Amino acid sequence: MAVEPIPNWPGRMVGAVHVRSTPEGPAEQAVFVHGLAGSATNWTDLMDELKDTVTGHAIDLPGAGFSPVPADGDYTVAGHARAVIGLLERTGPAHLFGNSLGGAVSVRVAATRPDLVRSLMLVSPALPDLLPRYGPVRVAAAAVPMLGEWVAGKMQLLPAEQRINASVSMVWADVNALHPVRLRDAVEELRRRDDLPYAGEAMIRSARGIVAEYFRRGEDNLWRQAAKIQAPTLIVHGRRDRLVRPAMAAKALRTFRQVRLVLLPTAGHVAMMEMPKVVAFEARRLIGETRLGNAPLPS
Repeated sequence: MAVEPIPNWPGRMVGAVHVRSTPEGPAEQAVFVHGLAGSATNWTDLMDELKDTVTGHAIDLPGAGFSPVPADGDYTVAGHARAVIGLLERTGPAHLFGNSLGGAVSVRVAATRPDLVRSLMLVSPALPDLLPRYGPVRVAAAAVPMLGEWVAGKMQLLPAEQRINASVSMVWADVNALHPVRLRDAVEELRRRDDLPYAGEAMIRSARGIVAEYFRRGEDNLWRQAAKIQAPTLIVHGRRDRLVRPAMAAKALRTFRQVRLVLLPTAGHVAMMEMPKVVAFEARRLIGETRLGNAPLPS
């Protein structure tokens, strides 16, 4: 049996959001942003791998994890980006990591506040794709007014174990690779969320926020914002990702200014959870290049 994983990092409220941090260590800071229906704990193992390189801070986006609902009720990508910017203004310039929805949020942050982002690492970022896979179609359906609430209500009638197993099957390439302790933690967390009166609304409205970005035009379109980003950027994409098409990784390689793309043949949508050692190796390489003032070169 695999070695039991480390516990999740301790958390505290930082302003209006809950943040889990590694012990104070390296002077360089890193901020980690999770995806839809995720939380700061999605980054536990990668933060452990990087704790001797950066002091890490994983945010629970507003309404997710242990963060309360946003005071302004804004669950859009721009609203979540403001929460991340608020944390970055406290940590100072940092290396910014984002997965899925968190990747879209991180793009918005890096484009609008370049002074706060030393480097950008995106794991299967949910950038606009008008030919989405089955998973995003389900997200879009859940985002439809009234239908989304109906779906959420029906889903909550299912046992937490069944819902978590379905989610894992969607985002992990190999469900057997998930440690049973991590699976148990996820089930317990979902049960806790089920008791929160705002949990369903927070997820649905965040889903609506990311779907809205798929149809946004003009300068605020996320692809246009990606093209403006100055920070050295690393895109990590699993070839077995069932949510974000591999073609989007190729488009990202053409769009970002200073970018390297790493395709992982056996990873799914959450490579930082599936193979944290591999992702950490690439992250350290990016951070090292940033320290030297070198742009990442395509590999």
